Amino acid sequence: MECCTAFLHFCRLTGLDRYLRRQTELHFVARDGRVNRFRSVPLPAPLHLLPALGRLSWLSRSQRREIRRGLMALARDRQAAHTQHSFAHWLQSHGQSPETVEHFWNLVLVSALSETPDRIAVRYARKVFLDGFLSNASAWRVHIPTVPLGELYGSRLANWFAEHGISVRLQCRVAELRESDDGGCDVVLVDGEIVRADRVILAVPHHLVSALVPDSLKQHPAVRNLESIETAPISSVHLWFDRPITSLPHAVFVDRMSQWLFNRDLLCDTDRHNRGYYVQVVISASRQLTGESRDDIVQAVLRDLGEVWPATRAATVLHSRVVTEHRAVFSVTPGIDALRPRQTALVEGTTGETFGRAACYLAGDWTATGWPSTMESAVRSGFLAAEAVLASCDRPQRIMPPEHPGSLLFRLLFGRKGQSETPAEPVP
Repeated sequence: MECCTAFLHFCRLTGLDRYLRRQTELHFVARDGRVNRFRSVPLPAPLHLLPALGRLSWLSRSQRREIRRGLMALARDRQAAHTQHSFAHWLQSHGQSPETVEHFWNLVLVSALSETPDRIAVRYARKVFLDGFLSNASAWRVHIPTVPLGELYGSRLANWFAEHGISVRLQCRVAELRESDDGGCDVVLVDGEIVRADRVILAVPHHLVSALVPDSLKQHPAVRNLESIETAPISSVHLWFDRPITSLPHAVFVDRMSQWLFNRDLLCDTDRHNRGYYVQVVISASRQLTGESRDDIVQAVLRDLGEVWPATRAATVLHSRVVTEHRAVFSVTPGIDALRPRQTALVEGTTGETFGRAACYLAGDWTATGWPSTMESAVRSGFLAAEAVLASCDRPQRIMPPEHPGSLLFRLLFGRKGQSETPAEPVP
């Protein structure tokens, strides 16, 4: 989304932005198959999406009123960063009916956070709606890659690194970090090779950190707390048909197991290679699929597609693939901010140990960025870690780009992004 300013800055910096296609409208497909084209009007935020909200066919008039009241209350709730209640509790206490929660709040949040409102901290639900939809008129627009992600973050990014003298080593697994005899840091690879470093930025999934850091850091609060961070799965169903099933480039499904569809033939600048017409269906927070067979998942998705687009029933599936990332994202549960460490150096343990003269920094979307588990959070963590390293070298530099400013009207109504409070202090 365009509210992801650090990620889009990174893409512009590395030239990846040429492979992103901006969507000027979102296509919500109601249970009856009706396509709702969600687009903004030339009004200042937060008024720019009000007409689009009023046209959503599956919502009743009373539900739209509930949603408008709920959004206003959420923008005004400056204590959201401190409450330990779930967003489901917040919704109930602010007059949102179960039907409205299911057909609006849940629809948006499961896609954005891969969690249901009963497992989401109010702070992060609020961030989705304020940063993504209410504060800036262009922030809601989505950018979709036109090349496969493996290519986007693989060869194309590697080429940019090579052009700038940056060495990238793939298929080169790290076994551990170890303090060297001279007080530096040894990065020990699984094949026994040792790479010497003065500073290391450890940017791995949070559940792998403890196994890699030196013994002197395993009991550091920032490392120990990572064991308490929960995760959520995301499943992706890839289908190749013998004919097109829709002319939409993407679709957001309402009240179905399938959540998002990406029409890769229309979005990607690649040939089909005679494999058929390719669509991808994404299912976030896909715990309900645990234990289901690949065929059962594919058939359930095909039923969803067939009910929306009857042409699907006449099409032949040439090939299918189901991929589930069981730890796709960390869960933004109440209290999560106290578990997310900063990107500053891990130089002190619980008993005052130091990691020699070397320094180990943490990066990853799960570190303290103020963002949920997204590419935006990942890029922000890298920028913040780089700033910390430069500061330790007496070369302080600001790398993080500015965020989207809220519109003048939004700031007059709710203050700067509607926020004046900070979340729980992360572990240094």
